Amino acid sequence: MKLTILGCHSATPRWDANATAQVLEMRGHLFLIDCGEGTQVQLRRFKVKFARIKHIFISHLHGDHFFGLVGLISTFRLLGREAELHVYGPKGIKEAVTLQLKLGKSWTNFPLLFHELESDAPELIFEDEKLSVTTIPLKHRVYANGFLFQEKPAERGLNVEKAKELKVEMSYFRKIKQGADGITEDGTIIPNAEITYDPPPTKAYAYCSDTSYFPSIAPQIKGVTALYHESTFLDKEQHLAEKTEHSTAKEAATIAKSAEVGTLILGHYSGRYGELEPFRTEAQEIFESVELAEDGKVFEF
Repeated sequence: MKLTILGCHSATPRWDANATAQVLEMRGHLFLIDCGEGTQVQLRRFKVKFARIKHIFISHLHGDHFFGLVGLISTFRLLGREAELHVYGPKGIKEAVTLQLKLGKSWTNFPLLFHELESDAPELIFEDEKLSVTTIPLKHRVYANGFLFQEKPAERGLNVEKAKELKVEMSYFRKIKQGADGITEDGTIIPNAEITYDPPPTKAYAYCSDTSYFPSIAPQIKGVTALYHESTFLDKEQHLAEKTEHSTAKEAATIAKSAEVGTLILGHYSGRYGELEPFRTEAQEIFESVELAEDGKVFEF
């Protein structure tokens, strides 16, 4: 699981502080999460292949989270894209994008599929044999969702040497990796555990931006490998967090502790702060394993 931060700052973008966007690589997929202004430039800067992006998840319809979307879609068109593109986001996102394409006479020459969201309960929005994606309802000034990406258990690893030593029929190897017992040439049954290894532990990533302090999300994200949680403000500006329905670093850490996550990644910083290290310091008073998102930073789990 690899997470690349393209932008992690709030409100207006600056030359050295990009609006929210990130790329998650998981089980062969490459997911784009949010698409603030300038996202396609960041994708090029960090050499992300446009053709690999087939699913885009938009948390809410504030500009610093989706104003880069129509530009990216237009560039896909200019590059001759043919593959489907799926966009998941709040109800209204289809109208917002297609109106601009219509007025610019820039209809895509590839299938552009919108999946509009309006449920206030967690909703499974993508699933295949390798992983699933579920919404995390958040609390913000407009309808907003986070996203929970969860791997499914991989196949068991086959101990080929042991299987051959016990004369297990090779025709059973595929089923053995899926959990079946082995059968030898003379019909003896070999328990699966004797000829396989446990698969790697599954990983999960929770993305939560933007939201006010919302403890009810903790049970849904319990034990995730990594949690990205917005921390727009430090605790001394808690009154601003409450007013704007954002969170502080302290509140993000409280969620991480309650959910017993592996690593907390802080981001969506207000431009009022010149240094980011105080965010880590504040959060670590409550939860030890804290990382700071920065434009271009890569996390591998």
